[in-house]
Amino acid sequence: MNFGIGEVVSAIAVIVYLIGMGCKAVEGINDKYIPVICGFSGAALGAVGMLTMPDFPAKDILNAVAVGIFSGLSATGANQVGKQLTK
Repeated sequence: MNFGIGEVVSAIAVIVYLIGMGCKAVEGINDKYIPVICGFSGAALGAVGMLTMPDFPAKDILNAVAVGIFSGLSATGANQVGKQLTK
């Protein structure tokens, strides 16, 4: 299977979005920390993706982590856009 950057970013964003929703459900986690958690979760998933997927679009760890961070923070941004549009 050949995965493009769009598929990888989308997959990481969906997973991180669910992680963020899980953090929101936990009372002990302050909302201001959720974007940081999503960024770190995305970074970890980017690194894991590079190490486990032979066709991962990034070929070095720095780019893989950057793709993961971008994906994680885009999940947070998508959540905020949805919230602002419904207000």
